[in-house]
Amino acid sequence: MNRFVKYTIAAGVGLMLTGCNIYKKYEMPTADSAIVADYAKASEAAADSASLPYLGWEQVFTDPQLQNLIRLALDNNKDLENARLNVDIARAQLKGAKLSYFPSAALNPNGAGASYDGSRMSWTYQIPLALNWEIDAFGKILNRKRGAQVAVDQMEAYRQAAQSQIVCGVANVYYTLVLLNQQLDLTRRTSEIWKEQVESMELMKQAARVNEAAVVQSRANYYSVMSTIPDLERQIHITQNTLSLLLNTYPQTWEVTSNLSFDLPSALTQGVPMTYLAARPDVKAAERSLAVAYYATNSARANFYPSINISSNGGFTNLLGSFIANPGKWFIQLAGQLTAPLFSRGQNIATLQAAKAQQQQALNNFEYAVLNASAEVSDALVELDKNGQKREYILQQIDQLEKSVEYTQELLTLGNPGTTYLEVLTARSGLLQAQLSSLACWHARATALVSLYQAVGGGR
Repeated sequence: MNRFVKYTIAAGVGLMLTGCNIYKKYEMPTADSAIVADYAKASEAAADSASLPYLGWEQVFTDPQLQNLIRLALDNNKDLENARLNVDIARAQLKGAKLSYFPSAALNPNGAGASYDGSRMSWTYQIPLALNWEIDAFGKILNRKRGAQVAVDQMEAYRQAAQSQIVCGVANVYYTLVLLNQQLDLTRRTSEIWKEQVESMELMKQAARVNEAAVVQSRANYYSVMSTIPDLERQIHITQNTLSLLLNTYPQTWEVTSNLSFDLPSALTQGVPMTYLAARPDVKAAERSLAVAYYATNSARANFYPSINISSNGGFTNLLGSFIANPGKWFIQLAGQLTAPLFSRGQNIATLQAAKAQQQQALNNFEYAVLNASAEVSDALVELDKNGQKREYILQQIDQLEKSVEYTQELLTLGNPGTTYLEVLTARSGLLQAQLSSLACWHARATALVSLYQAVGGGR
């Protein structure tokens, strides 16, 4: 190695000692933010595999029919496939960043012929191999590689978020379809009861037990119930098509369960553990964005330091200086180059200032992502708990209303003078509304579980 190259490397190593900060790996800025400090502690804590964020979707959504639909959606969905491809792209870019440490090589064979004043054609040729190696004395390649590694993690978080959206989207539509089918079944059964009520009123009118007003009112209530059936059938049709779209198939009818039993994961909690938030893919992606911004700032700092390149050319040629020799000879050349920024310092300062501002933006976005995640988890937990309490009260209400319908109908049939047909109609209408409210409350609880699972970063 010639003296120039030695001096070049020595100068680079000396300058490197003054720029060691650009080699520092990313660490979360816990001293600057209590939110980030809490997140850092949660990220370092051992994951509880039995807690909700770490449960697979099969362990949360246990309905076999729903599980089959989710699998179909995950297999067919194009958004998820694109998310997987983004991970592959990021890994390819990381591979390219790692290969930047190795020298680049180029083979450039060439030849030429020349004839002067009718002389014999003289042919020259070269078969050179050029090597160029940038010595990463100031972390330019290192920070690009680290940034590319972080980008892989970020794309993986986005892939998980896409899967979570698909799983929870299918579950939401599925539970809506279950609700509509239950409402339709209840409405049809209720319409049969009202039809029998109309017939009973007609018989009681013939026996002079009630007047025509009772018959007319009963018939009006029957038609009122019947009028809701077409609306429910229309909504079921639309929801079936929505589910088909999520599954990336042509519109068709999908079977859903009629079982309304509701199993919840045993590890649910009323609080919002930070470990839940640390598992969310969007929060992890925001934290990875902060790391990407950190390495971008380091790269901007590295622009202030020289670039050191070692190049080499070697090969076989018959053009030696100003004359042609046949056969040709082997040749080799070695050179070193140090390029230091002089007049671009102002531009480098501006680039560094912009990188620092973008890093601060990434920190702000990360803190907001943590706070937003905390609110979503808290809301979903409250929805799940309060709707469970509400449904218990509604079920007790239904039990009392069923007795009320039975008692008032019996009193009217027996001709109790204090009982009118309006009391019977009111009792039956109240029972129907309570039954519909119970179904709506069940659906609210089911969607709250879906929201909670997505809020804690589900989708595995």
